[in-house]
Amino acid sequence: MKPGPFSVGLIGVLAVFAGPDRLPIGEQPAMIGKANADDGGKDKGNESGKAGRAPSMPMARDPAATVTREYETARQKGTREAFELFIARHGDDPLAEQARDELKRLSR
Repeated sequence: MKPGPFSVGLIGVLAVFAGPDRLPIGEQPAMIGKANADDGGKDKGNESGKAGRAPSMPMARDPAATVTREYETARQKGTREAFELFIARHGDDPLAEQARDELKRLSR
């Protein structure tokens, strides 16, 4: 039985999506090569011999410390805009009352 044009086209599309079974000698798929490159030198300085992996996300910051830092930045600037921005971002924080007091002092 002779294959029709539809069958030949379907086989060609499947061959394209399937890709090659084998890679040339010594080559690795792109993601494996990248993963191996990222691991280079991670276990240096680790006496136990176990390679430690870095966390995928940085540790979360303490929200209270961040608010305090932003308030201190607003105080250092000492401008109306800085205090208004702090109040807009952290209106329900106890430091927002202090920022409102600072705004009152600036308007005098």
